Amino acid sequence: MKAFPDPNADSNADHHAVALSWLSVLHNQPTIADQARFSRWLHADPAHAEAYAQAQVLWELSEEPATTLAGEDAAALDALLRKMDTPTARKLPHGGAALAMAACLVLMVSVAMGWNPQRWADDLGADYVSAPGQVRTLILEDGSQVTMDADSAIDVHFDDGERHVELRRGAAFFQVTHTGKPFVVDGGRGETQVLGTQFEVRLQPAGAQVTVLSGRVGVKAAADAPQQILTAGQQARYDRERTGAPQSVDSESQLAWRQGWLNYARTPLADVINDLNRYYPGRIILLNDQLAAKTVSGSFPSRDPQAVMAALKSVVGFQQYEAFGRVIVIR
Repeated sequence: MKAFPDPNADSNADHHAVALSWLSVLHNQPTIADQARFSRWLHADPAHAEAYAQAQVLWELSEEPATTLAGEDAAALDALLRKMDTPTARKLPHGGAALAMAACLVLMVSVAMGWNPQRWADDLGADYVSAPGQVRTLILEDGSQVTMDADSAIDVHFDDGERHVELRRGAAFFQVTHTGKPFVVDGGRGETQVLGTQFEVRLQPAGAQVTVLSGRVGVKAAADAPQQILTAGQQARYDRERTGAPQSVDSESQLAWRQGWLNYARTPLADVINDLNRYYPGRIILLNDQLAAKTVSGSFPSRDPQAVMAALKSVVGFQQYEAFGRVIVIR
């Protein structure tokens, strides 16, 4: 039995959600009765037609919208529903195409209404979170200070023998109080152990990046992997298999997000957009691989992601579409 959109929805967010629901119905072998119901809804209010037009634009911006827009969100949505162990989780289709389509629709609705499945999955197990656009500083029970980048989440585990912080999302800068107990930051299957330092750990798609401001840290790609020592002014990335060689960087510039600035030197546009997504109260989607590889240099204020997007558009050159007041699509 089909579940039809609510015809009584009256808020803008509800109009957008209903429009996306109708879009799903019409892409799934609609009956004559389905089409009649849709026609009545579409003509009942001019706002309905506007919401449906925006939904169509977002859907058609990619040749394979479900695959392109869902991606990581399909896995995130599935994991979240499994964790919640609800009847919805048991009913969710697990076939690749069906799950991608479901996740795509959930993604578009959730962005319009301020909800993100990956964020919720991370936050379920976190002790501290920062909202999109919020840089948050806190003091842990041992006196160590943590500054969380926007849209980040950490889980803290202190016991008699060791201090552990799990970086679940985003990035965090640590100023560690020395108590004689090891202080370890887990992120992306690897770990960073404090040897007397101020440092940042930033999650990457396949691991994490560690930047040292002062002192030293020991970095491992996995608990049983060899340790790579980093000192002040060095940075290294690790993935599931190994830790890369240390690189010399301007640590103060790299860590300027703590003062509200995002600094880049020949950085791929895709990485810049990933950063902006932590500050933008919606979703920025980059659909062009050639644009994604273009490099960007400059210093931008994190408090105004719209101004940053305008600057990037003038320098890099791209087409930008907006939908629902929260979604920006670049192609």
